[in-house]
Amino acid sequence: MSPDSNPFLRGYQSLRTDRSLCITYEDDCPPVWRPLHPSQAHLTDDQVARFPCTFSNDFALITEGQDIPDDLEAQCQTEGMVRTVVYAVRGDDFGQPVHVGDTYSEEAARAVVRRLSFETGFYSRCWEISSAHLTAEADRFLAELADIATPSGFLFVAFRIPYSPAIGVKLIATPWTDANLQLVEGITAEQLRQEHRVKGMPESLVEVLHLAALADVRMLVFDADAKALDGLSLYADE
Repeated sequence: MSPDSNPFLRGYQSLRTDRSLCITYEDDCPPVWRPLHPSQAHLTDDQVARFPCTFSNDFALITEGQDIPDDLEAQCQTEGMVRTVVYAVRGDDFGQPVHVGDTYSEEAARAVVRRLSFETGFYSRCWEISSAHLTAEADRFLAELADIATPSGFLFVAFRIPYSPAIGVKLIATPWTDANLQLVEGITAEQLRQEHRVKGMPESLVEVLHLAALADVRMLVFDADAKALDGLSLYADE
């Protein structure tokens, strides 16, 4: 299964805010949106909104009360008026950039980012999914690990939940990306996957654990009474 279709991923990734100017020009032209040139990024919203400007395909420059180098001014051939300042919220959805929405202040944009963000370390790292996502062989393998001291090289610890047939897994050193695993363990994600296979781990368990760890899940509970997770393989009772 491709990481782009990882069912453990939730929300937008890499949320960010961008300030842009809504500019009108010439009576019969629709408004355009442009970012301020970095040389004027220090200007406040009040120093930008309702001020004349020039703009190119890539950026805008406020002209009133600003000293603009000739070579920079020459890049902007169109004159306009800044009507308002917009703070766009953008992110990535399965690797593709998306425009989430617009706000009219930096504070409001940051509030949207804060509400939409899944801040790992505080929440969204514990999942309960159906044990039907494991084959009977994988279920037995995990149960045996839960009854012994799971070897440290597995980068997870299996444990039983008292008074329940459910089995929990504590994933270690997540996310299991090449960059993080190289830093923590000196191995790649594929090397860890192969090491799990060499140690006899059934493929269905390898697949689920690696998808979860890639999404920075830290606690994973397999329970026959839990709901199935859309996008994960299901296995009939054997």
